[in-house]
Amino acid sequence: MFGRSLATLATLCLIGAAPLAHAQEDKPTDPQIAHIAYTAGVIDIETAKLAVEKSKTKGVVDFANGMIRDHEAVNVQALDLVKKLNVTPEDNPTSKALTDAAAKKRDELAGLDGPAFDKAYVANEVAYHAQVNDALAKLLIPSAQNAELKDLLETGLKLFQGHQAHAEHVAAGLK
Repeated sequence: MFGRSLATLATLCLIGAAPLAHAQEDKPTDPQIAHIAYTAGVIDIETAKLAVEKSKTKGVVDFANGMIRDHEAVNVQALDLVKKLNVTPEDNPTSKALTDAAAKKRDELAGLDGPAFDKAYVANEVAYHAQVNDALAKLLIPSAQNAELKDLLETGLKLFQGHQAHAEHVAAGLK
């Protein structure tokens, strides 16, 4: 579930700054970080699966498949860490806000087709990863108390920085 923290970071990007602002008021505990990360990962996987179904653009589909692959791999690492540490992830206002915002965004994306969908999906991924990177660097990593969780989050930050750069590259290629 600590891997889910990485996913949660991604979710923060989907939702926007409001949940992040709430999370900064009260620094999250490790169990809350785990739940946030898990939630964020699941959200990005679900959004990427929507892109694989809807898009006809090879670059967008390839990017979405990469998001599914990478976030699922991180979730496996997170689940392994949670089991090892015997930690129970804790639901919290940030993870709930992420879930609500992601559902709205998925509904918005589901109503689009063709180039309009591709542009909206990729723009969302750029913004999402920028916010996730910021949340990881400024809130989640500094708040994490467990060294293994912190290491996983730091690894996630590097991965998400690569995702952001890839999304920006894909966005630049869309007409």
